[in-house]
Amino acid sequence: MKVGFPKGLLYFKYYPFFKSFFNELGAEIIVSEDTNKKILDEGVKYCVDEACLPIKIFHGHVASLRDKCDVMLIPRIMQIRKREYICPKFCGLPEMILNTIPDVPRAITAPFYAVSESKLYSFAMEAGKEITNSRTAIKRAFKTAIFEQNKFKTGIKNENYSINVALVGHPYNLYDNFINMNLVKKLNNLGVGVITEESINDELIDNEVKKLYKRPFWTFARNSYGFAVHSHKNKLVDGIIYVSSFACGIDSVIVELIKDNIGESPFMILKVDEHTGEAGLDTRIEAFVDMIERRVLIENNTSSLG
Repeated sequence: MKVGFPKGLLYFKYYPFFKSFFNELGAEIIVSEDTNKKILDEGVKYCVDEACLPIKIFHGHVASLRDKCDVMLIPRIMQIRKREYICPKFCGLPEMILNTIPDVPRAITAPFYAVSESKLYSFAMEAGKEITNSRTAIKRAFKTAIFEQNKFKTGIKNENYSINVALVGHPYNLYDNFINMNLVKKLNNLGVGVITEESINDELIDNEVKKLYKRPFWTFARNSYGFAVHSHKNKLVDGIIYVSSFACGIDSVIVELIKDNIGESPFMILKVDEHTGEAGLDTRIEAFVDMIERRVLIENNTSSLG
Protein backbone atom coordinates (compact mmCIF):
# COMPACT_ATOMS: atom_id res chain seq x y z
CA MET A 1 0.00 0.00 0.00
CA LYS A 2 1.44 3.35 -1.05
CA VAL A 3 0.20 6.42 0.84
CA GLY A 4 0.67 9.77 -0.90
CA PHE A 5 1.76 12.54 1.49
CA PRO A 6 1.55 16.07 -0.01
CA LYS A 7 4.42 18.26 1.21
CA GLY A 8 2.34 21.34 1.95
CA LEU A 9 0.41 23.19 4.65
CA LEU A 10 0.93 21.54 8.06
CA TYR A 11 3.25 18.85 6.69
CA PHE A 12 6.05 20.89 8.30
CA LYS A 13 4.48 20.56 11.74
CA TYR A 14 3.04 17.04 11.82
CA TYR A 15 5.00 14.93 9.36
CA PRO A 16 6.67 12.83 12.13
CA PHE A 17 3.22 11.72 13.30
CA PHE A 18 1.85 10.85 9.88
CA LYS A 19 5.01 9.22 8.56
CA SER A 20 5.63 6.99 11.56
CA PHE A 21 1.93 6.05 11.85
CA PHE A 22 1.57 4.75 8.32
CA ASN A 23 5.05 3.22 8.27
CA GLU A 24 4.21 1.23 11.39
CA LEU A 25 1.13 -0.09 9.63
CA GLY A 26 3.33 -1.40 6.83
CA ALA A 27 2.46 1.25 4.26
CA GLU A 28 5.00 2.92 2.03
CA ILE A 29 4.97 6.71 2.33
CA ILE A 30 5.35 8.58 -0.96
CA VAL A 31 6.18 12.21 -0.16
CA SER A 32 5.90 14.80 -2.90
CA GLU A 33 9.04 16.71 -3.85
CA ASP A 34 9.86 20.14 -2.46
CA THR A 35 7.64 22.91 -3.76
CA ASN A 36 8.78 24.17 -7.16
CA LYS A 37 7.47 26.10 -10.16
CA LYS A 38 5.88 23.01 -11.73
CA ILE A 39 3.95 22.19 -8.55
CA LEU A 40 2.82 25.82 -8.25
CA ASP A 41 1.61 25.87 -11.85
CA GLU A 42 -0.34 22.63 -11.31
CA GLY A 43 -1.92 24.07 -8.17
CA VAL A 44 -2.93 27.29 -9.88
CA LYS A 45 -4.44 25.25 -12.71
CA TYR A 46 -6.75 23.22 -10.46
CA CYS A 47 -7.45 25.50 -7.50
CA VAL A 48 -10.00 28.31 -7.31
CA ASP A 49 -8.58 31.78 -7.94
CA GLU A 50 -9.70 33.12 -4.56
CA ALA A 51 -7.60 30.66 -2.54
CA CYS A 52 -4.33 31.73 -0.92
CA LEU A 53 -0.94 30.64 -2.24
CA PRO A 54 -0.38 27.78 0.29
CA ILE A 55 -3.76 26.21 -0.63
CA LYS A 56 -2.93 26.44 -4.33
CA ILE A 57 0.45 24.85 -3.71
CA PHE A 58 -1.16 22.01 -1.77
CA HIS A 59 -3.34 21.31 -4.81
CA GLY A 60 -0.15 21.12 -6.85
CA HIS A 61 1.42 18.61 -4.47
CA VAL A 62 -1.66 16.40 -4.66
CA ALA A 63 -1.66 16.57 -8.47
CA SER A 64 2.01 15.57 -8.54
CA LEU A 65 1.31 12.44 -6.44
CA ARG A 66 -1.95 11.16 -7.91
CA ASP A 67 -0.29 8.62 -10.23
CA LYS A 68 2.23 7.44 -7.64
CA CYS A 69 0.09 6.20 -4.76
CA ASP A 70 -2.86 3.95 -3.87
CA VAL A 71 -4.40 6.33 -1.34
CA MET A 72 -3.91 10.06 -0.74
CA LEU A 73 -3.56 11.64 2.70
CA ILE A 74 -5.74 14.76 2.84
CA PRO A 75 -6.65 15.08 6.53
CA ARG A 76 -9.49 17.41 7.45
CA ILE A 77 -7.49 19.47 9.96
CA MET A 78 -9.89 21.09 12.42
CA GLN A 79 -8.06 22.10 15.62
CA ILE A 80 -4.53 22.15 16.95
CA ARG A 81 -5.35 23.90 20.25
CA LYS A 82 -8.34 23.76 22.57
CA ARG A 83 -10.98 26.47 22.13
CA GLU A 84 -9.28 27.68 18.96
CA TYR A 85 -9.55 26.85 15.27
CA ILE A 86 -7.58 27.30 12.09
CA CYS A 87 -8.42 28.56 8.62
CA PRO A 88 -11.81 27.26 7.35
CA LYS A 89 -10.15 26.22 4.10
CA PHE A 90 -8.43 23.41 6.02
CA CYS A 91 -11.81 22.05 7.05
CA GLY A 92 -13.08 21.93 3.47
CA LEU A 93 -9.79 21.02 1.83
CA PRO A 94 -10.72 17.40 0.97
CA GLU A 95 -13.80 18.56 -0.95
CA MET A 96 -11.80 21.28 -2.72
CA ILE A 97 -9.22 18.72 -3.83
CA LEU A 98 -11.50 15.83 -4.78
CA ASN A 99 -13.90 18.01 -6.77
CA THR A 100 -11.30 19.88 -8.79
CA ILE A 101 -8.39 17.51 -9.46
CA PRO A 102 -9.26 14.54 -11.72
CA ASP A 103 -8.03 10.99 -11.17
CA VAL A 104 -7.12 11.41 -7.50
CA PRO A 105 -7.09 7.97 -5.80
CA ARG A 106 -9.25 7.30 -2.78
CA ALA A 107 -8.35 9.67 0.00
CA ILE A 108 -7.92 9.59 3.77
CA THR A 109 -10.01 12.56 4.89
CA ALA A 110 -10.63 11.76 8.56
CA PRO A 111 -11.05 14.81 10.85
CA PHE A 112 -7.78 15.68 12.58
CA TYR A 113 -7.97 17.22 16.07
CA ALA A 114 -4.55 17.70 17.66
CA VAL A 115 -5.93 19.03 20.95
CA SER A 116 -5.49 15.74 22.85
CA GLU A 117 -4.29 12.17 22.40
CA SER A 118 -7.84 10.84 22.64
CA LYS A 119 -8.94 13.11 19.79
CA LEU A 120 -5.93 12.08 17.72
CA TYR A 121 -6.69 8.45 18.41
CA SER A 122 -10.08 8.89 16.75
CA PHE A 123 -8.28 10.07 13.62
CA ALA A 124 -5.85 7.17 13.82
CA MET A 125 -8.61 4.56 14.04
CA GLU A 126 -10.50 5.97 11.05
CA ALA A 127 -7.39 6.52 8.93
CA GLY A 128 -5.78 3.24 9.91
CA LYS A 129 -8.73 1.26 8.59
CA GLU A 130 -7.64 2.25 5.09
CA ILE A 131 -4.51 0.14 5.63
CA THR A 132 -5.50 -2.67 8.01
CA ASN A 133 -8.47 -4.10 9.91
CA SER A 134 -6.35 -4.83 13.00
CA ARG A 135 -7.25 -2.46 15.83
CA THR A 136 -4.24 -3.76 17.75
CA ALA A 137 -1.89 -2.79 14.92
CA ILE A 138 -3.49 0.65 14.64
CA LYS A 139 -3.18 1.23 18.39
CA ARG A 140 0.48 0.20 18.34
CA ALA A 141 1.19 2.45 15.34
CA PHE A 142 -0.57 5.33 17.07
CA LYS A 143 1.61 5.05 20.17
CA THR A 144 4.74 5.08 18.01
CA ALA A 145 3.46 8.11 16.08
CA ILE A 146 2.76 10.05 19.29
CA PHE A 147 6.25 9.24 20.57
CA GLU A 148 7.89 10.45 17.35
CA GLN A 149 5.81 13.63 17.25
CA ASN A 150 6.51 14.50 20.88
CA LYS A 151 10.27 14.34 20.41
CA PHE A 152 10.12 16.40 17.21
CA LYS A 153 11.47 19.93 17.55
CA THR A 154 11.09 22.62 14.96
CA GLY A 155 11.71 26.34 14.70
CA ILE A 156 14.64 28.64 13.98
CA LYS A 157 16.88 30.32 16.52
CA ASN A 158 20.03 31.71 14.95
CA GLU A 159 22.87 32.68 17.26
CA ASN A 160 25.97 34.86 17.08
CA TYR A 161 24.38 37.57 14.93
CA SER A 162 24.66 41.22 15.99
CA ILE A 163 21.25 41.95 14.44
CA ASN A 164 18.23 39.67 14.79
CA VAL A 165 14.67 39.69 13.49
CA ALA A 166 11.53 37.82 14.47
CA LEU A 167 10.11 35.89 11.53
CA VAL A 168 6.35 35.73 11.99
CA GLY A 169 3.60 33.97 10.05
CA HIS A 170 1.90 30.67 9.37
CA PRO A 171 4.31 27.71 9.50
CA TYR A 172 3.74 26.74 5.88
CA ASN A 173 4.86 30.23 4.82
CA LEU A 174 7.95 30.20 7.02
CA TYR A 175 9.22 26.67 6.32
CA ASP A 176 8.47 26.30 2.63
CA ASN A 177 11.51 27.88 1.01
CA PHE A 178 9.77 28.18 -2.34
CA ILE A 179 6.94 30.25 -0.87
CA ASN A 180 9.26 32.61 1.02
CA MET A 181 12.05 32.46 -1.60
CA ASN A 182 14.72 31.29 0.84
CA LEU A 183 14.10 34.26 3.13
CA VAL A 184 16.08 32.88 6.09
CA LYS A 185 19.15 32.25 3.93
CA LYS A 186 18.88 35.73 2.41
CA LEU A 187 18.75 37.33 5.86
CA ASN A 188 21.65 35.25 7.15
CA ASN A 189 23.72 36.27 4.12
CA LEU A 190 23.03 39.90 5.03
CA GLY A 191 24.32 39.27 8.55
CA VAL A 192 20.90 39.03 10.20
CA GLY A 193 19.84 36.25 12.55
CA VAL A 194 16.31 34.84 12.62
CA ILE A 195 14.13 33.50 15.41
CA THR A 196 10.64 32.00 15.13
CA GLU A 197 7.83 31.44 17.62
CA GLU A 198 9.04 27.96 18.60
CA SER A 199 12.12 29.52 20.21
CA ILE A 200 10.13 30.96 23.12
CA ASN A 201 8.00 29.26 25.76
CA ASP A 202 4.32 28.90 24.89
CA GLU A 203 3.36 30.44 28.24
CA LEU A 204 5.06 33.69 27.24
CA ILE A 205 2.87 33.85 24.14
CA ASP A 206 -0.18 33.23 26.33
CA ASN A 207 0.81 36.06 28.67
CA GLU A 208 0.66 38.57 25.82
CA VAL A 209 -2.52 37.17 24.33
CA LYS A 210 -4.32 37.42 27.68
CA LYS A 211 -3.92 41.21 27.53
CA LEU A 212 -6.11 41.45 24.43
CA TYR A 213 -9.71 42.53 24.94
CA LYS A 214 -10.89 39.28 23.35
CA ARG A 215 -9.40 35.81 23.05
CA PRO A 216 -8.25 35.10 19.46
CA PHE A 217 -10.46 32.61 17.62
CA TRP A 218 -7.62 31.45 15.37
CA THR A 219 -4.55 29.53 16.60
CA PHE A 220 -2.15 31.04 14.06
CA ALA A 221 -3.33 34.53 14.97
CA ARG A 222 -2.72 33.81 18.64
CA ASN A 223 0.79 32.48 17.98
CA SER A 224 1.84 35.31 15.66
CA TYR A 225 0.56 38.09 17.90
CA GLY A 226 1.96 36.71 21.15
CA PHE A 227 5.36 35.93 19.69
CA ALA A 228 5.77 39.26 17.87
CA VAL A 229 4.73 41.41 20.83
CA HIS A 230 6.76 39.42 23.37
CA SER A 231 9.87 39.60 21.17
CA HIS A 232 9.49 43.36 20.85
CA LYS A 233 8.77 44.08 24.52
CA ASN A 234 11.69 41.97 25.74
CA LYS A 235 14.10 43.31 23.09
CA LEU A 236 14.84 39.86 21.71
CA VAL A 237 14.99 41.25 18.18
CA ASP A 238 15.78 44.44 16.32
CA GLY A 239 12.86 44.14 13.93
CA ILE A 240 9.93 41.97 12.83
CA ILE A 241 9.14 40.46 9.42
CA TYR A 242 5.66 39.09 8.86
CA VAL A 243 5.30 36.69 5.91
CA SER A 244 1.67 36.83 4.82
CA SER A 245 -0.32 35.17 2.05
CA PHE A 246 -2.17 37.61 -0.16
CA ALA A 247 -5.89 37.80 0.72
CA CYS A 248 -5.46 36.01 4.06
CA GLY A 249 -8.26 37.31 6.27
CA ILE A 250 -6.62 36.16 9.50
CA ASP A 251 -3.38 37.99 8.69
CA SER A 252 -5.19 41.23 7.83
CA VAL A 253 -6.50 41.40 11.38
CA ILE A 254 -3.46 40.22 13.31
CA VAL A 255 -1.05 42.52 11.48
CA GLU A 256 -2.98 45.55 12.70
CA LEU A 257 -2.97 44.25 16.28
CA ILE A 258 0.79 43.77 16.15
CA LYS A 259 1.32 47.28 14.74
CA ASP A 260 -0.71 48.76 17.59
CA ASN A 261 1.52 47.11 20.21
CA ILE A 262 5.10 47.46 18.95
CA GLY A 263 5.37 51.23 18.67
CA GLU A 264 8.03 52.35 16.20
CA SER A 265 9.89 49.06 16.09
CA PRO A 266 10.92 48.15 12.50
CA PHE A 267 8.15 46.05 11.02
CA MET A 268 7.86 44.73 7.47
CA ILE A 269 5.05 42.74 5.85
CA LEU A 270 6.02 40.46 2.97
CA LYS A 271 2.90 39.56 0.99
CA VAL A 272 3.32 36.49 -1.19
CA ASP A 273 1.25 35.02 -4.00
CA GLU A 274 1.94 33.21 -7.27
CA HIS A 275 2.99 36.50 -8.90
CA THR A 276 5.55 37.60 -6.28
CA GLY A 277 8.91 38.37 -7.88
CA GLU A 278 12.16 37.46 -6.18
CA ALA A 279 14.00 40.60 -7.31
CA GLY A 280 11.45 42.87 -5.67
CA LEU A 281 11.53 40.82 -2.48
CA ASP A 282 15.34 41.02 -2.36
CA THR A 283 15.22 44.80 -2.69
CA ARG A 284 12.73 45.15 0.16
CA ILE A 285 14.73 42.87 2.45
CA GLU A 286 17.97 44.75 1.78
CA ALA A 287 16.29 48.10 2.45
CA PHE A 288 14.75 46.77 5.68
CA VAL A 289 18.08 45.43 6.93
CA ASP A 290 19.78 48.71 6.04
CA MET A 291 17.18 50.62 8.07
CA ILE A 292 17.72 48.34 11.08
CA GLU A 293 21.51 48.72 10.85
CA ARG A 294 21.21 52.52 10.81
CA ARG A 295 18.80 52.46 13.73
CA VAL A 296 21.07 50.18 15.80
CA LEU A 297 24.07 52.39 15.02
CA ILE A 298 22.23 55.52 16.13
CA GLU A 299 21.02 53.86 19.33
CA ASN A 300 24.52 52.62 20.17
CA ASN A 301 26.00 56.07 19.59
CA THR A 302 23.32 57.65 21.76
CA SER A 303 23.98 55.15 24.55
CA SER A 304 27.74 55.82 24.47
CA LEU A 305 27.21 59.57 24.63
CA GLY A 306 24.84 59.16 27.56
